[in-house]
Amino acid sequence: MTTILITGGAGFIGSNFVYHVAKAHPDYQIVVLDALTYAGSPDNLPPDMRELDHPRMRFWYGNVCNAGLVEMLVRDADYVVHFAAETHVTRSIFDNRLFFETDVMGTQTVANAVVKSSSHVKRLVHISTSEVYGSAERSVMDEEHALKPMSPYASAKCGADRLVYSYWATYKAPITILRPFNNFGPRQHLEKVVPRFITSALLGEPITVHGTGEAARDFVHVDDVCRAIDLVLHADDHLVNGEVFNIATAQHRTIRNIADDVARLMDMPSKIIHYGDRPGQVIRHTGDYAKIKSKLGWEPSLTWEEGLTRTIDWYKQNRQLWEKQIWMRHIPIVTAAGRSELH
Repeated sequence: MTTILITGGAGFIGSNFVYHVAKAHPDYQIVVLDALTYAGSPDNLPPDMRELDHPRMRFWYGNVCNAGLVEMLVRDADYVVHFAAETHVTRSIFDNRLFFETDVMGTQTVANAVVKSSSHVKRLVHISTSEVYGSAERSVMDEEHALKPMSPYASAKCGADRLVYSYWATYKAPITILRPFNNFGPRQHLEKVVPRFITSALLGEPITVHGTGEAARDFVHVDDVCRAIDLVLHADDHLVNGEVFNIATAQHRTIRNIADDVARLMDMPSKIIHYGDRPGQVIRHTGDYAKIKSKLGWEPSLTWEEGLTRTIDWYKQNRQLWEKQIWMRHIPIVTAAGRSELH
């Protein structure tokens, strides 16, 4: 069996990728490594694959910084997809040390293990983020856009991104870096904007928007992201080794627009209220995906409304899976002006 190791596979994008691999590659064995922090849960994994001795999936409860464990798992892997990271901008403002430990040192651990097993590991795909760019300095952001991270989370991911690149430059390890723009879809933690808005509407609460709501993002559905990862994973070496690819839609929408769309599609009277802007707010992200389209033929398949409708339907139908996170939707931070606010 071909074996694929997925770090952070019980989190949002990671678990969706587990579902994707299980369906697209029925002859692959899946190994998931996850520390099951607040944003990861075994409930995110396919129900029919959770048995202890399932022939196609093995789950390892452990930290990505555990070098001995990571090296053992990488030794048996043909492919490695590295999702494991702390990912929430606001939470990084509230408590940032863990972000650098997991996102940077965890990535170093994985990259070291891949170098040691480079004789048989065909590819490491590192999942970076568009947050490494900071605010857009031109109409769309290609992979050559300056890296100007604006939050502790973005800085940690930027460090990991460049660290991984150095392992290709130094050791010619089979590494590819992906920078997805804002993801949304099923099983996303309620701290993120789309599920927070949807669940606020379902709970009959006001939808709360940072600042004026004019900050804009490029939102790409997680199913399209999983397709892109799969394409990169199995591409010819000369097309992807040492390369960076955006995963985006080349369209942006404001946070206020998203709140309005959620209220409209859910046909629920939801009051929208504004409160203090988030420190380190990125004004706009709009991704250029021309490079991955040119090299691998990828482009987004779902429109914003199709993806949002699917996402709303999932949260409507799976309340038992997300209601335990309700108390974590808002995070206390201290603003630059010294005010304590829930964001």
